[in-house]
Amino acid sequence: MNEPKVSPTVTFPKSTLLPQEERLEVSKDKKKLTISVIKEASLYESRVALAPHAVELLVSDGHTVWVEKDAGLEAHFSDLEYSEAGGEIVEDRQKLFSADILIKVAPPTMEEISWMTGNQTLFSSLMLTSCEHHYIAALQEKKITAIAYEYLRDKENRVYVITESMSQISGSTAILIAAEYLSNANQGKGEMLGGIAGVSPTDVVVLGACTAGEFAVRTAMGLGATVKVFDSSIQRLRQLQEKIGQRIFTSIIQPRVVNKALKTADVVIGALPFDDNPRFMVTIDSIMQMKPFSVIVDIAIDHGGCFETSEPTTLDSPIYRKFNIIHYCVPNIPSRVARTASYALSNILGPLMLEISEAGGIKKTISDNSGFRNGIYLYNGILTKENIGRKLGIASRDIDLLLAAL
Repeated sequence: MNEPKVSPTVTFPKSTLLPQEERLEVSKDKKKLTISVIKEASLYESRVALAPHAVELLVSDGHTVWVEKDAGLEAHFSDLEYSEAGGEIVEDRQKLFSADILIKVAPPTMEEISWMTGNQTLFSSLMLTSCEHHYIAALQEKKITAIAYEYLRDKENRVYVITESMSQISGSTAILIAAEYLSNANQGKGEMLGGIAGVSPTDVVVLGACTAGEFAVRTAMGLGATVKVFDSSIQRLRQLQEKIGQRIFTSIIQPRVVNKALKTADVVIGALPFDDNPRFMVTIDSIMQMKPFSVIVDIAIDHGGCFETSEPTTLDSPIYRKFNIIHYCVPNIPSRVARTASYALSNILGPLMLEISEAGGIKKTISDNSGFRNGIYLYNGILTKENIGRKLGIASRDIDLLLAAL
């Protein structure tokens, strides 16, 4: 008789029966980066692109971060804080400009571009209104891949992430600035912005229901002021009502209605989106009818302003009086609160550096992240933004077609 077949015995080591830690796959493509945090040369730029906590995040992930000496001084981040976070304090500027990734807030100067070794990645603002042909040409010669903060979107490609963050700061800070110039301390009318029992609340008019306008409204209402909001878009006004969560006075911009509101306003915030076409501007005649010692804060001065009387000012001399109305027209309001603004920048740029590293470099990140791809205006020295090309008379190529060809 045939003997029955016996199945082979399978044994398991005791260790396999115990709970096991999950083993995560480590990316083989991960790239170690050398990142330079550059001190701002612009007189009125107080922000720094990476705060110490972001440097610590990058160093702990194995990256080298060079921080220019005193880079965070205006935002009250000391070299010691950067050093303790793992950053290397560097005084040699030419060494700084040899890193893989260069991070600034304002665009680099022509001298700084001359120090670049080439084939690097630059993160900074672009400031298209003041951008000139020779600036782009110098970056092209160095075959720089350049990312503009103004164009960076989130991964879903819905929101301009850095612009949105800075607009939130500008809107809230604009109301606090107005409060300063209503007070006796700054030769204002001697009023507290807001309201208390038995005293009429401050009347605030906000022109623009975009992000800066929204945060101006939130701050003014939080202080107890009454607020009226005007915008050219009914959709933005509806969205503002929903975000605020309560009924406030809103109106489509109609000159007669705006002028009526301005006559009783104590504070007027100019926060109209710069892409409005045609652009509404408050006329001199309307401003002449405002109450004496009222305060205008023109957030949109970076893009031409919302008032016919607006003229750019500086942090050293921030206001002027015209028709006995106080005008605050300082571009780049976030620099006034540099520490907060630097933290906001770091919270976006720090994780972005990690993403570039995990992807194995800039090209893969551009390919995978459409929001990041939108921020590119130079790729290996090739201009990729048609609007810049038209303005400066430089040939451009679409970034999607460019990546497909490589």
